[in-house]
Amino acid sequence: MKKINFSSEAIIYDDVSELSKEDQEIIKEANIAKGKSYAPYSQFNVGAAILLENGVIIHGSNQESAAYPSGMCAERVAVWKAGSEYPNVKILKLAIVASSKTTVVDKPVGPCGACRQTLLDYEVNQKAPFEVIFMGEVGKIIKTESLVSLLPFSFDSSYL
Repeated sequence: MKKINFSSEAIIYDDVSELSKEDQEIIKEANIAKGKSYAPYSQFNVGAAILLENGVIIHGSNQESAAYPSGMCAERVAVWKAGSEYPNVKILKLAIVASSKTTVVDKPVGPCGACRQTLLDYEVNQKAPFEVIFMGEVGKIIKTESLVSLLPFSFDSSYL
């Protein structure tokens, strides 16, 4: 038996004003995307914005269905849109913001497990990491340099 250690790194910011101008802009775009969310059942609105290497910003928002859980997360909406419209353009950054109509979201809302796996596939396929920035309505902001920081011991296409 052997015990191993691994580490994940993230930067925690107290306020959006501490972020670079580029990061502030992608957060702003994620908030715009959040405004397009369709969440009549959960009342939990999520927006995602992806900055591509060519400078294009792609929006995604969560979309719910009465046949719950047939909806889709904002992150996967955005990354699949990026992949379908710009299949060979690298992703540089992803920003995620969330709010609720029933409570104040005062902690960072990271991607769910299914989104982490999907996003990791894109990172592995483009052979380059991309930053992930996430937050709630108020409070701290978390930034990672790679999906690997959010999904240690990950499964990717190298296993297939």
